[in-house]
Amino acid sequence: MGQDFTRKQVAALERRYDFKTAKSLGQNFVTDPAVTEGILQAAGAGPEDLVIEVGPGLGVITSRAAQNCGKLVAIEIDKKLLPILAETVGWQPNVKILNEDFLQTDLEALVAAESLLPDGRRAEHVRLIGNLPYYITTPILNKLMALPGLFTSITIMVQKEVAEKLMAQPRAKNYGVISIHVQYYCEIEYIMDVPKEVFLPQPKVDSSVLTLHVRKSPAAKVADEAKFFEVVKAGFAQRRKTLSNALTGALGKTRDQVLAALEAAGIDPKRRAETLSIEEFAEATNRLMEQG
Repeated sequence: MGQDFTRKQVAALERRYDFKTAKSLGQNFVTDPAVTEGILQAAGAGPEDLVIEVGPGLGVITSRAAQNCGKLVAIEIDKKLLPILAETVGWQPNVKILNEDFLQTDLEALVAAESLLPDGRRAEHVRLIGNLPYYITTPILNKLMALPGLFTSITIMVQKEVAEKLMAQPRAKNYGVISIHVQYYCEIEYIMDVPKEVFLPQPKVDSSVLTLHVRKSPAAKVADEAKFFEVVKAGFAQRRKTLSNALTGALGKTRDQVLAALEAAGIDPKRRAETLSIEEFAEATNRLMEQG
């Protein structure tokens, strides 16, 4: 099979292996070579890089990505896809396919074990790529954000609505915990929208491709990241509440303590969480923690 996975080629490959996509695994395969090329360009992987791919599927992205990078490790949960991957990408010496659940994979151990490239050099960068299944996008992002120092960049295709949430800014209706969580660790670059018609089978919604450039240091200074995210979650738990009401109880603080902390941070307690920047949430958290 050639390097371009057109709709006709994807359908033929599935018929030959009697493969049926599993709705439970969120399997939707790209059939437009231009989209694949766009993802590869955005990922920016070179011969000095180790690439981790989430859910290679038929090897649509894998086959091309492996030609650009030093080594590629693809993690595929569906064992029925392994014979197909053996044909489409198995011939490439710098590709390794792992039949695992990405959410259960020890990424730190994997990177440590695979960072030596075939030519004997150690990978300069570790980059992640993937067409993320809609139903586990948030758990995957949470897993990746828990290991911010592991990757240089993360290029992913996600549901368009999710992409908009990730990029959302204060005062936007879709600005929330996931927006702050990802933007705290990464600068987000919008790459392109991908219409649902280029997938097989066709999903109900369009997708978008983003590259998350992992920051060398987080977007704001906080004394305790766990407590920072606790405050963020408390703020958005009931979006219609004012900050003073929403944060009462956060970090075990009383309403009076919350009011004092917000005042010290220069934040109007009548504001709502959706109006606060990452820096303002950080300042509020730090002031709350100063109270002991």
